[in-house]
Amino acid sequence: MSIHTFLPIFVLRDLTKRNPGKIDLKESLDWALRLRRRRHRVIGKLPTFVRGVVNPRVDTGNAEVQIYDAQNQEVQPGVRARFEGDAPTADATVNNSYDYNSIVRAFYKKVFGRHSINNAGMDLVSTVHYGDGFNNAFWDGVQMVYGDGDGTLFTTFVSLDVTGHEMTHGVTEFDSGEEYQGMSGALNESNSDIGGEMIEQWHLGQTADVADWLVGKGIWAAGIKGVALRSMKDPGTAYDDPQIGKDPQPGHMRNYVKTRQDQGGVHINSGIPNRAFYLFCIAMGGNSWELPGQIWYEARKLAGNKPSFYQFAHWTLEVCKTKGVAGAEAKLLAAWDAVGVTPDKDKGDDLTPRRRVRKNRKNRRKSS
Repeated sequence: MSIHTFLPIFVLRDLTKRNPGKIDLKESLDWALRLRRRRHRVIGKLPTFVRGVVNPRVDTGNAEVQIYDAQNQEVQPGVRARFEGDAPTADATVNNSYDYNSIVRAFYKKVFGRHSINNAGMDLVSTVHYGDGFNNAFWDGVQMVYGDGDGTLFTTFVSLDVTGHEMTHGVTEFDSGEEYQGMSGALNESNSDIGGEMIEQWHLGQTADVADWLVGKGIWAAGIKGVALRSMKDPGTAYDDPQIGKDPQPGHMRNYVKTRQDQGGVHINSGIPNRAFYLFCIAMGGNSWELPGQIWYEARKLAGNKPSFYQFAHWTLEVCKTKGVAGAEAKLLAAWDAVGVTPDKDKGDDLTPRRRVRKNRKNRRKSS
């Protein structure tokens, strides 16, 4: 059961350094650091997590949308705001979240024949207005949570592609449980970016050639030189401003970032498979959620829980062969080649630095 924040810790840390004294940023960073330490613990042991909600992981037979309001407190789930079938409220954020949850549910049902996040009728639960000026959104393995942003650097995090991105983390968790480290973690993030963009494009009726391919479009406040948090079309160009820094994403293996931060660069190096998907969609033409989306969706399940970029590319080709679409295999190979990835079933992650293993004092005494 994994926890995923939309704004990664390295971004929050950089923002805090660039904007000293902004209490909202410091609080959001400290909160994210605490959350990271808890990432692999059981949700039920976390004191601020869901209380009073019927377990949404249980099959209800008919997945329902449930929106709560934290009323600017760091509590979950908050007070009931709008549930399935309720009329719209006077709160636009509540209504938007309700609509976006409904669209995500409809997309997975109509496009992939999937019954909600876990494919077993899991209710779609979200909490809005979390914290006071809270700069993030996250999926905690049970539900979605959204802050309002501080209004200076960030606006609301309630958007369709952010909702689709975070809920797709849940889909990945239930289908393959990709390890959240290094290349497999970057693929996890990439799959969520792909999910969020496909959902948005499906809802808007956009073909791949007219879509903007921007993840988190509109999160930056007025005056910030940035169009989104990430660009799938051109990784590394989403933002560049003295207050927020420059987008660090590479779009080719020659620029792969070898780092121990960000779980081995999961939010950074995801730009490489993101661009491969974009290029394949453009080459095929039409809708991203059709052949390209189907290939990626099926390959994720076949690739296991710790695939490298090379291994995942291999499985996309294997799935592509089964589709029988003329010219598709060559276009897919060209897309992977354009980002420097050669499909290889047996080649693992050869670039991510090994995680440091910290021995406790007791173990150090024994070894001395």
